[in-house]
Amino acid sequence: MTHKTIFVAIIVILFSACINKQKADFVFYNGKIITVDSNMSVYEAFAIKDGKFIGIGTNDFINNKFESLQKIDLKQQYVYPGLIDAHSHFYGLGNFMQMVDLTGAKSWDECVERCQKFYALHKPSVLLGRGWDQNIWADKKFPTNEKLNELFGNIPVMLKRVDGHAALVNDYVLKLANINFTTKLNGGLVITANNKPTGVLIDNAVDLAEAVIPEVSLTDKVKALKLAQQHCYEYGLTSVTDAGLDLPIIHLIDSLQQSGTLDMRVYAMVSLNNKNLQEALKIGVYKTEKLNVSSFKMYADGALGSRGACLNKPYSDDVHNHGFLLTDIHKMRAYVLQIANSKFQLNTHCIGDSGNRFVLNLYSKVLPKNNDRRWRIEHAQVVDSSDFELFAKHNIIPSVQPTHATSDMVWAKDRLGNQRLKFAYAYQMLLKQNNWIPLGTDFPVEHVSPFYTFYAAVARKDANGMPTAGFNMENALTREQALKGITIWAAKAAFEENEKGSIETGKFADFIITDTDLLTEQDLLKIRNLKPKQVYVGGVKVK
Repeated sequence: MTHKTIFVAIIVILFSACINKQKADFVFYNGKIITVDSNMSVYEAFAIKDGKFIGIGTNDFINNKFESLQKIDLKQQYVYPGLIDAHSHFYGLGNFMQMVDLTGAKSWDECVERCQKFYALHKPSVLLGRGWDQNIWADKKFPTNEKLNELFGNIPVMLKRVDGHAALVNDYVLKLANINFTTKLNGGLVITANNKPTGVLIDNAVDLAEAVIPEVSLTDKVKALKLAQQHCYEYGLTSVTDAGLDLPIIHLIDSLQQSGTLDMRVYAMVSLNNKNLQEALKIGVYKTEKLNVSSFKMYADGALGSRGACLNKPYSDDVHNHGFLLTDIHKMRAYVLQIANSKFQLNTHCIGDSGNRFVLNLYSKVLPKNNDRRWRIEHAQVVDSSDFELFAKHNIIPSVQPTHATSDMVWAKDRLGNQRLKFAYAYQMLLKQNNWIPLGTDFPVEHVSPFYTFYAAVARKDANGMPTAGFNMENALTREQALKGITIWAAKAAFEENEKGSIETGKFADFIITDTDLLTEQDLLKIRNLKPKQVYVGGVKVK
């Protein structure tokens, strides 16, 4: 064979190889790609077409199989699946970003100062705020509304506690809502002193006040959703679970996604009331690439911080108080039966051991063994030692928020005492029931960042690295478990593990790029403070 013949043969082979290559929109190479697949495989490169991964492997494999006009050198950075929050309040975050932020205020006086500054700047017709927490104040007492009446006596004022389960309102709102010291209701409480409301409302009493607060305009609703989306992208979230929305907001999210105004993938739980239930059941499960409406959110009890969580025995620091259920037990039973006979998932907010026990037993009556309904207990904060097995027995999924443990640990012992605290925020014990556990933040109750979630789950410490030995470390998660909790397990909790949550062929090209190895970085505080360098949703760069 002549040199000329050999040369021609080489040209033919190279040309054939080129024309046989599969076209891709993008090729990313030279990275450390932690796929979070079933083997926790690590690769160097992947190809994307039409918003999905079409190939994953070594640099040579991807280069030989795919061609693209857009090749991106990852420069040995780390790539992870797009992060997923399994329990948040996406729309609530957007609203929160347009009100007075009271998070971290060290006293009631500081809260008032923040309100004054906000009012001077924005001159709102309704003053709304959120984030105060009396547990971090020196006297640890609920505030009263005298200063609000003095400073803002002519407009409605509502300031929600950090957990959203209590609020302080001024007399203007109390009068509009016809709330006085004789007001009684199930699943809620009006705090009084000297035969007069102090302005503090607990759980269902908050709903009475909210009913008279003017509705947010459509423009502000759209703005809230767009603000929330951009804030989530900053921290690598490409999908969120909104734990409780009324159908009109869900319809708005759908319309904004359809028009291209909103790109965040949302798993929307429908807030459970008679109106939403009947309408949602009539429509049926609704699913697009960006929106999944296939579940309901029910409330069993309140929050531990405001002593509304329902406990088997009284609060250690309030011996005449067991907390309470927010939803009537007969109504809960009726809801459970209707949803059991539908294709919808049911997810119930349960904080106290009594609330958890009641709902676990309620679920157990309609869920057969080995079912795959994935009905969830949201929070599962305090579980009686004898009740853990009910999660495994009926495939009930605990959905938890690790930052709650590190936020609450400074006062949780006061509420629960030593014995109950052993079985509170017990994430490792809960994980072992079904061998997987989805993780969320509950933002805006907690910070948006899923890296806070990772840090709190693994280190069980606060932002200052305290306590030194970690909080109840027997229930810490491993790094791999924490990573799965904010990716593939969060996807699985929404029945979406076949379309996202890991970097695998055929799944949405949702991923983040960072310079930090979550599985080996020794400085966990560095991980906590992390922000990804780049964020992609469906192969499109959003940060």
